[in-house]
This record gives sequence, structure tokens and C-alpha cells, in this order.
Amino acid sequence: MGKRGGTDAVGAAIEAAPEPARAGLRALRALIHRVAAQEGVALDEGLRWGQPAFLAAKGASLRIGVPSKAMRDRADFALYVHCQTPLIAGFLQGPGAGHQVEGTRAVLFRQGETLDEAALGFLIRQALTWHAR
Repeated sequence: MGKRGGTDAVGAAIEAAPEPARAGLRALRALIHRVAAQEGVALDEGLRWGQPAFLAAKGASLRIGVPSKAMRDRADFALYVHCQTPLIAGFLQGPGAGHQVEGTRAVLFRQGETLDEAALGFLIRQALTWHAR
């Protein structure tokens, strides 16, 4: 990702999201940065497929955004992980039990939902250190 897109583009993409998603996307972005700082992981931020994306050198990419039209009856915003990893399964078997998900690719949220920062921090930490393990 590097400079492509960059921090300004990420902020602009969040602000361009539909109103029901914006506050949640801002909160997820902040949580991703906090977890990366706690882990001492350098984070590269940019856009992928028009969505804010976050990547660590030894991690699996994370994205945040608005779900596809087909999923909007279930969610206003989402945290996406690489779908060919067991990250979502591990999340659901551990601290994320009971969260709404879309297959192996995303955790789904509704506007105004309180984010479970401990459970989501676990998932984010696992993604950001995926290739380091």
C-alpha cells in the first residue's frame, strides 16, 4: 500500500461512507492503530478496493468498510480479514463468540453498536502478526 492512497485517502474514504457507518469505521480505525502500537507493529495504511486497508509487514491485511448491498440488511459496517485464513473461525471459537460474521471474511456491525474492543483486539492482533507466527 505504501503511499498509494495513504492516510488522507483513508480518512476521506471513511468520511464518504454512509452516515450509519462513519462513527463505527472511525472507531475500528483507531482500534487497529492502538493494537498495532501495543504490539510494536509498523502499520501501512491505504486503500484497497476503495476501502481503508491496514497491513503490517508480517501480517494479513485488514480492511474496514461498508458491506455489499446484499449484506446491508445485516450490517452497516464491517471489519474484513483475509478470507483464506482461519482468523474468523479462531475469533468465533475464542473471544468473538456470538459476533455476527460474513463467512470467513468479515465481522459485521450495526450503527451505534458498542464495539467489544477486547475481542476485536484479539482478532486484529492475530491478523497483524499472522506471518510472524
